[in-house]
Amino acid sequence: MAANALVLMPALISKDLLIIDESFSMSMAAPAAGGKVSRRDFLKLMAAAGTVMTFAPFVDWGKFLPNPATNIGQKVQAVLPEGDIANVNKFEINSSQVVIYPRSQDEVLNTESFRTWQFIRLPKELGGDKNDASAFRMYSMVCLHLWCLWKYWPQERRKRGECPCHGSMYDPLTGKAFAGPASLQGPPSNVLPRLDLEVDSKGDIWILPPVWSPDKNGVVGFGRFLKA
Repeated sequence: MAANALVLMPALISKDLLIIDESFSMSMAAPAAGGKVSRRDFLKLMAAAGTVMTFAPFVDWGKFLPNPATNIGQKVQAVLPEGDIANVNKFEINSSQVVIYPRSQDEVLNTESFRTWQFIRLPKELGGDKNDASAFRMYSMVCLHLWCLWKYWPQERRKRGECPCHGSMYDPLTGKAFAGPASLQGPPSNVLPRLDLEVDSKGDIWILPPVWSPDKNGVVGFGRFLKA
């Protein structure tokens, strides 16, 4: 889990939820003698909680989660850990690399979990032998359950993303969780955010500018709607 993200979250709460919380607090009477909550106050608590749960799905969480950047206006080359530019002629089929995106001049920022992406060349049976962008996937490594970092395992009878914390597993073709606690979460929180890729005439791989929205590239730590 990204420690920086957890520190930022309390300061990034929706104004709508704050309004609900404040109005509820003002309407609450003092607790009954002995520290017990009265029946009336308990009903108020249930009503406030219900209101929060009703509006929670409509909050634009993309504004509050610590995504790596809000505006990225141009495509950039996919840089591998050793500093080489990713190329379709050199990237092994059914293998993966860790990519930092967007890469900052500050190496401390580059260690943030929310900038960490798993760059996968699919196995042959999923189209990994093609020499175009369709052979590759780049997913956020932040697990959608509790923000541990998952990785891709290329072994036979495995060939999937696995989170070491609680066993969530991800389909490398779609980024959708198919096992573990992340698979039990509703859309979009059961599909990993994904970056779009492009291959140039030399075979070099480029990352296209993302749109941090659940119905586009997704929201890191929150998820992405899987299009049919």
